[in-house]
Amino acid sequence: MAVRKDRGPINQAVKTDLKNSVLCWLATVDPAGVPNVTPKEIFTSHGDDRIVIADIASSNSVRNIRLQPNVCVSFIDIFRQRGFKFVGTAKIIPPEAEDFATLGAELLRMAGEDFLIRNVISVRIDRISRIWAPSYTLFPDRADEERMQSAYAAYGVRSGH
Repeated sequence: MAVRKDRGPINQAVKTDLKNSVLCWLATVDPAGVPNVTPKEIFTSHGDDRIVIADIASSNSVRNIRLQPNVCVSFIDIFRQRGFKFVGTAKIIPPEAEDFATLGAELLRMAGEDFLIRNVISVRIDRISRIWAPSYTLFPDRADEERMQSAYAAYGVRSGH
């Protein structure tokens, strides 16, 4: 789905899956065009058209973005077996930048004292698409609770989380 120019793609469905996701995956490319996909633990939305990600140990991702800002970010709620994929343009926001405090406020709160955020990776979303487990197509009448119970069993999570 393309992003409308008059409003961003981040709606309540995106916010729900984002909140329930433990990791997001950031895909960049190096100068030779070799893909680099890495998990990121501290991330959130900012406004209705951007994802912000904490650079804690992301030297390769930061280097790649500075050379080629086109990126892909994906995340899933593993228990509901759905999520989103964003394609967009990333920008590295260092701590001395004027907008670091604004863009990084929620990331800094999430990181607490445990993690030093070296930069904020700000991704302006150009395109968004839904990620669904195959079971949504194979078993369209299955309720969310049933999907979740199946995922809990698959991952060895006791009911009641």
